[in-house]
Amino acid sequence: MFTQRQVAEFKEGFQMMDRDKDGVIGKSDLRAVFDDVGKIATDKELEDMLGEAPAPINFTMLLQMFAERNSGSSDDDDVVAAAFNAFSQDGWIDGDMFRHALMTWGDRYSAQEADDAFDQFDMDDRGFIDTAAVIEMLTGKGDVEGEA
Repeated sequence: MFTQRQVAEFKEGFQMMDRDKDGVIGKSDLRAVFDDVGKIATDKELEDMLGEAPAPINFTMLLQMFAERNSGSSDDDDVVAAAFNAFSQDGWIDGDMFRHALMTWGDRYSAQEADDAFDQFDMDDRGFIDTAAVIEMLTGKGDVEGEA
């Protein structure tokens, strides 16, 4: 299913999302995560997300959900597009926020690795990254519709 390293990374992600530290990802936890990435989610959207799980989302349930999604025929390009679109606000990603995410979460980038990645990004004079350009660069195709 997952390697020990992957389970440890999922655990780290779960702990970041479980803001109230009650062992379950609830609506307030999801809202805080969306707030962190600058996205506004309605109560209905949050409830719909939580409703996708057959039970309260504790760590075991989160692993099960990822395993089920991973076993499907998910297109890697769609996953890349969805990941970048999660950070995107009106087609642009805040470079400072994205650099912080790269160096803080998951497989943490070193400062040099982040610099190398940013050298490849199309950025505007405000330090924002063109989301569509990054997706196209990484996948060889444009933005995937409906992946916001």
